[in-house]
Amino acid sequence: MPQASPRRLGLAALLLGAALPLAGLTPAAALEAPQPNAGTAATRKANVVILATGGTIAGAGADASNSATYQAAKVPVDKLIAAVPTLGQVADVRGEQVFQIASESFTNAQLIALGKRVSALLKQDDVDGVVITHGTDTLEETAFFLDLVVKSDKPIVVVGSMRPSTALSADGALNLTDAVVTAASPEARGKGVLVTMNDEIQAGRDVTKRVNIKPSAFFSQWGPLGMVVEGKTYFFRAPVKRHGTASEFDIEAIDALPEVAIVYGSGNMNPTPYTSAAQGGAKAIVHAGTGNGSVAGYLVDTLKDLRAKGTLIIRSSRVGDGFVLRNAEQPDDKYDWVVAHDLNPQKAKILAAVALTRTSDTKELQRIFWEY
Repeated sequence: MPQASPRRLGLAALLLGAALPLAGLTPAAALEAPQPNAGTAATRKANVVILATGGTIAGAGADASNSATYQAAKVPVDKLIAAVPTLGQVADVRGEQVFQIASESFTNAQLIALGKRVSALLKQDDVDGVVITHGTDTLEETAFFLDLVVKSDKPIVVVGSMRPSTALSADGALNLTDAVVTAASPEARGKGVLVTMNDEIQAGRDVTKRVNIKPSAFFSQWGPLGMVVEGKTYFFRAPVKRHGTASEFDIEAIDALPEVAIVYGSGNMNPTPYTSAAQGGAKAIVHAGTGNGSVAGYLVDTLKDLRAKGTLIIRSSRVGDGFVLRNAEQPDDKYDWVVAHDLNPQKAKILAAVALTRTSDTKELQRIFWEY
């Protein structure tokens, strides 16, 4: 074998000497430094559990051209994992099939069951993070619910896909890989429930589905927390609202959620949906109002009457971004109503249901909407 010339050896030494001080090592120290082995903490792969609930990420279409027409919740978790063999390079992964449903069919009972399973897993020393595969229709509600009630700082990542695995340019495999990367990342600890879609890391509290037929479907008006690029997480901001270990809510103390209804605002409204919701057992009604959570003049007396009879009224907005101002448009203090701040109607419904497990006092509820 030909030997390297002295000139080449000198160049290699020069490059080594120039690079190693950046890492705080001299060339001699680098040569003598012990290398980590498979048993050290530096090289131990994280243990990540994938909880599968169904959805498009587990869906299948008739052929590869079907990206929007397919049957959801068909592929079991073991096949989801087997379809992405590189997951084993990222973490030690195992899966559990919790449900196999399309996410629009999620019920409160299933939310609670999922929350309790996530909580139980994260209490185990041999679990470093949890990934939940989920349909995208109600993914944001599940993510926010878990953000409120699971008291752990270990990463919880909710992930879905907009195309089934059988479609051309299916997005599920990369989304799932990014979710496992994020769940295995020490940088993800303490940041609340996260959502990985389309290379982005979003806060489960903030993110919402804005598009129904494109992979770039999930947005937050406050922007993503970071990105996953080529198997590495890059965080640029952190959530400031209460979540996880800082939350006053605990899934271990929740066995049922009260009924909360949403009524969508528009022009020329009929009061019947509000009164029917109350008659159907709703403890609170989220008014998805126009603009700043506006209430039509001809509806004000209906909502005041419902509040006088015990139903909570929460003003949210059907507008995608912005937030509802208290005592603007309507005198909320006078009517004893609550405003949802920047939470969209479906997120406001989740927070209201969780909050009502502890209090029905409107001042306390308003505090909760400010803090979460």
